[in-house]
Amino acid sequence: MAATELPLLSDVDAESRALSLGASASELHGALCGWLAGGGASVRDWPARVLADQTVATPAENGALDRLRSASASQLGDRSFGFDLLLPDTEAPLSERSGALFDWCRGFLGGFGLAAGEASSLSEESREALGDLARLAAASPQDDGDEDDEEALTEIEEFVRIVALLLHGDVAMAAQHRHRLN
Repeated sequence: MAATELPLLSDVDAESRALSLGASASELHGALCGWLAGGGASVRDWPARVLADQTVATPAENGALDRLRSASASQLGDRSFGFDLLLPDTEAPLSERSGALFDWCRGFLGGFGLAAGEASSLSEESREALGDLARLAAASPQDDGDEDDEEALTEIEEFVRIVALLLHGDVAMAAQHRHRLN
């Protein structure tokens, strides 16, 4: 597996359960990405940081959660926008996929808030994007849908992906750039 490829959702979920993290794989990935986008460090003990619980064990080196961290940090920093969300595949029911996307958004908001704090230097576009993520995080999945709902979910997933990259650029990358200038 390439260093920038996310581990399987089932592997992340299994390691999360083994560590008793109490969050779905998608929510954990969202929290990690929010943490990284908000300027948080890419460190092996990231679950304790993004879950704000220092009793959480550090994931095993090269385990699913460690690979998730490494791949996510690499993808977010990739200038070719090769960033993926860890979500159920397209064969899963629409309700499961949309619920996982809303969980991802909830996780992202929490991780971003922990890392970025007030982040008063956010651009207007980034503040709007955070508001859009908050609305998605508050949404509930519907039980079933048609082809139009499938298309809408695909568009929302792409929007969320772009928002994560925008916020990462606005906060984490801008901070790195400012640090290099000083």
